[in-house]
This record gives sequence, structure tokens and C-alpha cells, in this order.
Amino acid sequence: MRTLTFVVGTGRSGSTALSRILNVHPDVLSLNEYMASVGDTVFPEGDLTGAEFWRALTLPARWFDAMIRSGVPMPEFLYPRNPGRYAADTTGIPALSLMVLPHLTDDPDGLLDELRETIVRCPERSAPRHHRALMDALCARFGRDAVVERSGYSAHWVPRLRAAFPEARFVHLFRDGPDCALSMSRHPGYRMIFLMRQIKERVGVEHFTDLTAAHAKSLPPDLAPLLGERFDPALVRDRDLPLPEFGTLWSEIVTGATGCLAALPEADRTTLAYEDLLDAPREELTRLAAFVGVEPLPSWLDSGCELLDGSRRGAARRLPDHELAELRERCAPGTRVLEEARAR
Repeated sequence: MRTLTFVVGTGRSGSTALSRILNVHPDVLSLNEYMASVGDTVFPEGDLTGAEFWRALTLPARWFDAMIRSGVPMPEFLYPRNPGRYAADTTGIPALSLMVLPHLTDDPDGLLDELRETIVRCPERSAPRHHRALMDALCARFGRDAVVERSGYSAHWVPRLRAAFPEARFVHLFRDGPDCALSMSRHPGYRMIFLMRQIKERVGVEHFTDLTAAHAKSLPPDLAPLLGERFDPALVRDRDLPLPEFGTLWSEIVTGATGCLAALPEADRTTLAYEDLLDAPREELTRLAAFVGVEPLPSWLDSGCELLDGSRRGAARRLPDHELAELRERCAPGTRVLEEARAR
């Protein structure tokens, strides 16, 4: 069985760059934003036929398509940059095509067709076994031996992923709290997450996928349109959102992730700090390669160093003193948890 590793964390922690670095390793299948694309819909209880699993994989992601239609796409959306047969305005973009397949090939439509021929023929079985079959098909297609999935905003998936894939290993990728929170506050996806969390609290639902257009009737006019098929981009892009709240969000995520991962055997988990990756890229990438089960090839290490960009490091320090102090205070619980975990 091929090794399987999940890189989890808050997002906005150099994780997209890490996916690019992993993708250039000749033995690694880099599944970029796979869980973010399909995770909420493709882990039902019971068995699925291959055709049922394929339909779930290719169902357009409602919130992502709405963001594209509304003019606030996330920079992680790869398919719209090189559009093919699908479009958010007409057909909807298959979940697998938005960020996963374009990361692997310049012909995501062709690869989608290839995969369909394989997956729909799969026998009825559990969702985890279907996911493994898809990973195996992609490994065979690209000649890779180790699978590494990396999604932003993924730390909360650790318990579900561990239950579905007990053989998997986990890397907790994190970044300085104030820097990460500041980056979140400027990112359309995290601004949308912030607003959706407000909506969930107002209408009393637990998951984003539980939100429906019917909930909009109980929401104020500055939130209700976000549950529609299209909305004014200014509602996300130009709204004044409190920066300290993103510090609280960061702290909640890293605290939860650290707690979940601490329950796993030490051999199945490790940490990777973005700042350590910038300071000692060869050493940290060599350690990561050993953890995921591949060789730290010199040419790959060279490429990895070139793909890292530390220009935004320390961005929070440029905030006014009082804003930075409040942001640090909001991040303090998560920072303490990370320090304690690293000291063990």
C-alpha cells in the first residue's frame, strides 16, 4: 500500500507553496486542496458504487462556484485561469477540477475523463476505499509512490481522516499567529469563512453544508445574499472585518489541531513551522521527505528552495502598535499550545 500523508493546519501558512514543492518530487503525488474540494460530500456512511462516488467527486462546490460567479475567486482556484469545458456560470466546475487536477496537469478535462473511465467501474465499497482507489489511479497515471494531501483550513478534519485512513500520517503545518491571522483577514476565502461562521451562529446550524437559501430569510441584508447563487463582491471584499477576530480564529484552529494530533502515536505525526522552513529549507524538506517516505533528492531540494518566498514574513509587525498588541493577545492561547507541544 502506498504511503499516505495529510498536511493539515490553518491555511495561509505557506501550504500552497508546500504543495508546489511536493509536486515537483518525482515520487510524490501531491493532492492539492483535495479535502477542501470534496471532503464535506464524499465521506458518507455505508457503501457507494463507483458511479455514486464519481458523482460526488464531480458535483460542483456550491460556495466556490458562487464566489467565482460573484467576482471574488480565491487565488487557489486553478481551473478558471486556464478554462476548459466547464464554467461556474453555466455548467458549474466539478469539485475535482477546481484545484486538484490542474495542479497535476495542464489538461484537467482530459485527466477528468481518464479518471471517470476507471472510477465508475469500481465495485460497491466504502468511501475510504474509493478514495484510495482514486489515489492509486493517479499514482499509476503519474508514476508516483507516496500520496501527500494538503488543504488549507483542514485541521478540523483530523479525527475524520484518522478514522477513515488509520494508516495515514499527519503533518501539522503552522505559521506565526499574527502573521497568519493578518493574511487570513485579507484573503477572500477566509473572509467568506468568517462571514459564514457568523451566519451559522445566527441561524443555529453546525456545518456550512447545512446552510440553505431558506436560512437567508432570517438574516440581515448584509449577510443574506451570501447564501445565494451570486452576490455583490463588496459584501466580502470591502467589508470592514475586525482583525482581532482572525487572531481568535487562528488560535482556535491550532489549539484544536494540536489536541487532536497529540492523541496519535508519535510515529504518525510531526510538525512543520513555516518560519523553520524559510530558515532551514534543506533540513526541513529532508525531514519531511523522510516522514512521507521518499528520498530527499538534491535536485528536488534545489527546486524547493527556489519555490519558497519569505517576503511576507513578519507582515504583522508593520501594524500600528496597538493593533499588533491586540492581535498578539488574541493569538496567545494558540501560541502557548504550540510552544508547549514543541517543548515536549
